[in-house]
Amino acid sequence: MKTSLVVLIPSLFYLCVAEVQQLDQRAEEDDGTDVEQASVCSGDVTGSQKNYCQLVVTLREQEARLRNTEKQLEDLIRRTRVAFGASIGNVGHTGPFNTEITLVYRDVFTNTGSYNPATGIFTAPVRGVYYFSFSGHNISTRPMGLRLMKNGVQMVTVYNHVAGNRYETATNGMTLRLQAGDQVYMRLRAHTWIYDNSNNHSTFVGHLLFPL
Repeated sequence: MKTSLVVLIPSLFYLCVAEVQQLDQRAEEDDGTDVEQASVCSGDVTGSQKNYCQLVVTLREQEARLRNTEKQLEDLIRRTRVAFGASIGNVGHTGPFNTEITLVYRDVFTNTGSYNPATGIFTAPVRGVYYFSFSGHNISTRPMGLRLMKNGVQMVTVYNHVAGNRYETATNGMTLRLQAGDQVYMRLRAHTWIYDNSNNHSTFVGHLLFPL
């Protein structure tokens, strides 16, 4: 439906503009000069001149409305193109810490602007349904605990327990309904760690599925 509106409204707009231009051209040909054309509607008018003036006024009003609607659609499309994907990057181990921390994914692959790579926090620009996923990599000599958070509340989690001395990966994800301004981010549990390198094992990804 939105795609049809995007195509239809500009088409109507250009048809209206073309019609006005044709009427203006005809008036110039009939009256001889732009000054005479401008004066057609300034005095007493009757018959075809009155109809012409009414049509021009109507088309000018429709042109202004269509321009405004087109701008609103462009703004809507821009705000609903929401996606990001990032990894922790080539930093080695992060943690363990005595308290929980917010993970910062600084190696950004894609970001339409709603993810902040300085804080690790995604802020929803519009109300809608979003999908988020994450992966974590660790050496199993210590546990790894990750939590996907929405406004300070855990949505889903993963936890790798101590299991010898090998590399392990855990992933999870969830579809979330967000209001504009809601924040989504990842937390590393206290006394656990996460690992990443140039292979980008530990990632955080999100995108808007559809607005509401």
